Amino acid sequence: MRKIAAATLALLTPLAGAGTSAAADHRPDRSQVIVIGHRGSAGHRPEHTQGSYELAVAMGADWIEPDLVPTKDHALVVRHENEISGTTDVSLRPEFAARRTTKIVDGRSVSGWFTEDFTLAELKTLRAVERLPAVRQRNTVYNGYYQVMTFQEVLDLAKKLSQQYGRQVGVFPETKHPTYFRSIGLPLEEPLIATVRRNGLNRPRGPVVVQSFEPSSLKRVAGALRVPLWQALGTTGQPYDLKAAGDPTTYADMMKPEGLAKIAQYAQWIGPDKSSAVPLNPDGSTGQPTTLVADAHKAGLKIGVYTFRSENQYLPLQLRRGAVPTEHGDALAEYRAHLDLGVDAFVTDYPDTAALARGERTRPRGQSPAGQVTPLNADEPEEGRH
Repeated sequence: MRKIAAATLALLTPLAGAGTSAAADHRPDRSQVIVIGHRGSAGHRPEHTQGSYELAVAMGADWIEPDLVPTKDHALVVRHENEISGTTDVSLRPEFAARRTTKIVDGRSVSGWFTEDFTLAELKTLRAVERLPAVRQRNTVYNGYYQVMTFQEVLDLAKKLSQQYGRQVGVFPETKHPTYFRSIGLPLEEPLIATVRRNGLNRPRGPVVVQSFEPSSLKRVAGALRVPLWQALGTTGQPYDLKAAGDPTTYADMMKPEGLAKIAQYAQWIGPDKSSAVPLNPDGSTGQPTTLVADAHKAGLKIGVYTFRSENQYLPLQLRRGAVPTEHGDALAEYRAHLDLGVDAFVTDYPDTAALARGERTRPRGQSPAGQVTPLNADEPEEGRH
């Protein structure tokens, strides 16, 4: 086995199980770490589908994540991107062949079929497919089974699942390419705000947390809603809205203490890539953890890291098992390392594995948890419905 720094090895040594050693017994209780189903349970079902969301909650996810993009008639639908050739069967539909086109989205040339060129009724005739068939071939058995969902349908589903499981299921919408959509007359924030208000969900401790990579999008929401906001952070470059405005601030700048202080003026969370908390060395092995988690907490921010996946190709070198990139490695060890750092949430394609790791750090009933993060709950009055 490759030699790695002792501190890093300690972080990545898998636990045999909760409470199996004196050291484990004295670890802080992490029962309130939030498990976020990334596009549902994307490791098990095609992403952003009803089946993906339902399975995520059944597996222990606290929140489910819908990425929001608009239709031609300005309905908010749930897709990873507005270009949908990889997530629907649109390329197989001859009636829509002429709509294939090329657009500039956030400064990049993208070719395919775009949600903003379809009405909601037209999109509802399409069916979802697995976005990563070479990685998750087993998910392709569900190709063609699920419709494209609207944001309203996800909220309705979360309410139903909350009743079914007796716990509040959070909804974690992301505004995708908000500067681009505003530029073509289909802004995301106004219909998102209207939908949250119409459903009586406009409260700080309610079941909605809004995320975006673009600060201006979050600030628009902050001016109209009382829900928590999550500033997503990339690994390189800068938010597109800042670039378009000529602001040189990068994601790296935003993760410095002074940048975190600025984020704390409008958001309650940051969401960096997991490599911003535990970097990788050039050979793919785990490097020394950064101070980002501690810095975020010092700024009064909670921190949720993305995206946890179980396949070897997404894991640090020393956690891979076997030589096949798509086979699963020791994903539990990676969750444990981030739990030890003190993260407040996992964004994961495998909520079952994340919930298992969290369960190892859950103190038995009757013991007082240390450093709990306040979960979403329904103990506040709803804003009047509109």
